[in-house]
Amino acid sequence: MDTLILIVDDDNSIRKFLRVSIETQGYKCIDTDNGSNALMLAVSHNPDVMILDLGLPDMDGLEVIKKLRTISQIPIIIISARGRDREKVEALDAGADDYLTKPFSVTELLARIRVILRHKSNNDMSTDSESEQFEINNLIIDTDKHRVWCNDEEIRLTPNEYKVLVLLAKNHGKVLTHRYITENIWGSTGNYETQSLRVCMGNLRRKLGEDPAQPKYIITEIGVGYRLLDE
Repeated sequence: MDTLILIVDDDNSIRKFLRVSIETQGYKCIDTDNGSNALMLAVSHNPDVMILDLGLPDMDGLEVIKKLRTISQIPIIIISARGRDREKVEALDAGADDYLTKPFSVTELLARIRVILRHKSNNDMSTDSESEQFEINNLIIDTDKHRVWCNDEEIRLTPNEYKVLVLLAKNHGKVLTHRYITENIWGSTGNYETQSLRVCMGNLRRKLGEDPAQPKYIITEIGVGYRLLDE
């Protein structure tokens, strides 16, 4: 099946440029200039990746992300002129998978798309194969159902929080460097990815009810990275 990319940007020239650039790589594209149509196209066409501008005429891109995440886990790459770290972290925490600031390199965008498609393919293969369930103390991660429980209560995680937790679980007991985690989750290792990882880990610990002084699950290896405790 052909890979389908949904482009959402209110700038017609950028939209056309992106479409031509992406289609030359063998991908198929559909596009729209507003958030409402983006949500409808996401549901009706189930694209493999959405490329989303945050400054849309009918609704903010953050609202598009939040609404889409209630019905779909389609990977989302943000392209936006908003370059402050806080805005990037907000988009990633809302459920975006990656973030590029305008102006951006098409070569880098294509690389980010390939990373996301590779992750998506690996996740699909994991779903098709025998399901995995990790149990560590009172933490249960069911990768087949994409659900997490802690102390017998289901924990609601954002897509990136879930991916980080699963990555740690699959390598439990091993120290994963900041670089390794950001490359696997965001596809790159820039300053905002590092900051987003810190925010993500803080949110994970809070949702798991971690005591920073006596962590039961996630250990910080200062200056290196993180590891998930063995049982």
